[in-house]
Amino acid sequence: MSVIDHHLKKFSGAQLETLQHLRETILSIVPQAKETLSYGMPAFEIDGKVVAGFDGFKNHCSYFPHSGSVLEELEDFPEWCEVSKGTLKFPIGKKLPKTLVRKLISVRRRQITEKQKGRSSVKPKK
Repeated sequence: MSVIDHHLKKFSGAQLETLQHLRETILSIVPQAKETLSYGMPAFEIDGKVVAGFDGFKNHCSYFPHSGSVLEELEDFPEWCEVSKGTLKFPIGKKLPKTLVRKLISVRRRQITEKQKGRSSVKPKK
């Protein structure tokens, strides 16, 4: 049993289905990612760097890009999402679109690459 399997045992019903769907979506985008925990929450890392994370809470689920500037770069979030600096909250039972998750991971991976090369990756909104 993986660390994420163990973590997800505390959820049931629609919330478990929502989180499991997000997990499968992330793994379909970055199948090489290692499942781990970061800050006690399910996370996915590539080459030792966390590229995505998620968790469930009493009244919602959250996606964590593990960089506050990832969400600042993107627009056009579903109306049912609540965006803050480092968290994308969404209702239990709603599924984040795969295209959105792909963009979130892509931006995060680009930021990691640029940081490793010594360049700033924060781009201003248009």
